[in-house]
Amino acid sequence: MTEQVHDVAIIGGGVCGTALLYLLSEYTDIQHIALVEKYDDVAKVNSHGRNNSQTLHCGDIETNYTLEKAARVKAAAEMVVNFAETLDDHDKVIFKYPKMVLGVGEKECQQLRERFEKFKAVFTTMQLLEKEQIAEIEPNVIMVDGKMRDEPCVALAVLDEYSAVDYHQLAQRFVQEASKNTDKGISLCLNSHVENIIEKDGLFSIVTQNQVIKARTVVVSAGGHSLLLAQQMGYGLEYSCLPVAGSFYFTPPLLKGKVYTVQNDKLPFAAVHGDPDVLVEGKTRFGPTALLLPMLERYNSKTFVEFLRVLKLDRRVFKVFWDLFKVSDIRNYIFKNFLFEVPGLRRWLFMRDARKIVPSLKLEDVSFAKGFGGVRPQLIDKKSSKLMLGEAKINPGTGIVFNMTPSPGATSCLENAELDMRFVAGRLGAKIDDARLNAVLHK
Repeated sequence: MTEQVHDVAIIGGGVCGTALLYLLSEYTDIQHIALVEKYDDVAKVNSHGRNNSQTLHCGDIETNYTLEKAARVKAAAEMVVNFAETLDDHDKVIFKYPKMVLGVGEKECQQLRERFEKFKAVFTTMQLLEKEQIAEIEPNVIMVDGKMRDEPCVALAVLDEYSAVDYHQLAQRFVQEASKNTDKGISLCLNSHVENIIEKDGLFSIVTQNQVIKARTVVVSAGGHSLLLAQQMGYGLEYSCLPVAGSFYFTPPLLKGKVYTVQNDKLPFAAVHGDPDVLVEGKTRFGPTALLLPMLERYNSKTFVEFLRVLKLDRRVFKVFWDLFKVSDIRNYIFKNFLFEVPGLRRWLFMRDARKIVPSLKLEDVSFAKGFGGVRPQLIDKKSSKLMLGEAKINPGTGIVFNMTPSPGATSCLENAELDMRFVAGRLGAKIDDARLNAVLHK
């Protein structure tokens, strides 16, 4: 019996890996595709709704984006919306909530007014809301004991567009749609932990605990483990990894939609926001905090040793830490976020931060969302001794690519997958049905 050699193997069954499976099966003539995932289902790590903010980032309310990046993010988000709208049960995957970024105080209000003038031509449905208008949409953001809060407030808002996604459900739909192409040889290799990748004579052997999967091309989309596998092959040795974990808190249903706050430009971490949780009915979820955590997966202590292997601690990594802690805003933020993990103290500390969004919030309203929160593996470029913000990709030019830290997270799943699809098709000499791809995803 001839051993099966796949045209492409995708390592990592999160929303990015499954998006690539869908694109390759639906829009190329590539025949044999393997998806290799270490757990018993797809999207059980960072793509699961418990472990991310469930946000469809569109660039409109993320104040750390330039107009150029915001326009690119908007296009990536539209691909997700266009795919979801082809599904009969899209209401289980993608959700409409009002969303806004809230400015509190004169400085932030002026910042948002200026941003509105600059961004409104690209984001044509965006509105600039004054205090009274915010109160009509999100009364708990403005009203305290029947009176308006004292601080000046404005918001940039989009009120009738998709703003939330259950990325676990989205990943499952990618697999279901891919599996409809019965003329393709699609192999779902679940419960398959990749231990090593060996390249020989232009062929890759993916070694798992119970089988060896062979492929002509490989795309690794496995979070921090992408760097681990790359370094095992001798690639990406110029990088180290700094995992940043996020925790969340629940309150009663205080918000009708997503309310973000203005980003501190000195902090390379997400600003606090609140929104309805798509998994837990009747709850508003606030967060995330940002905790430097020595694990590649939030709730898997076995990944501590793997973290040490990709940390590769040396003077250049120490320099990055030193440069971070020299900035008082960052130093204080990191220290405070360690305190956010201390039982008994964390609820009170977080309540103080979340009152920027809901000023009437009380301590008894706040509970720690146990089991919620993932890890974002931020890369350190050891050559320049800099913390890398945004996505990272390692392409040694041999037919394998390693994806890490997609930006802005899962929203970019189809955009990144299209890049990888074109890479794979180019290596294999395969054809892409661009007309149909554009008609469905870029309409």
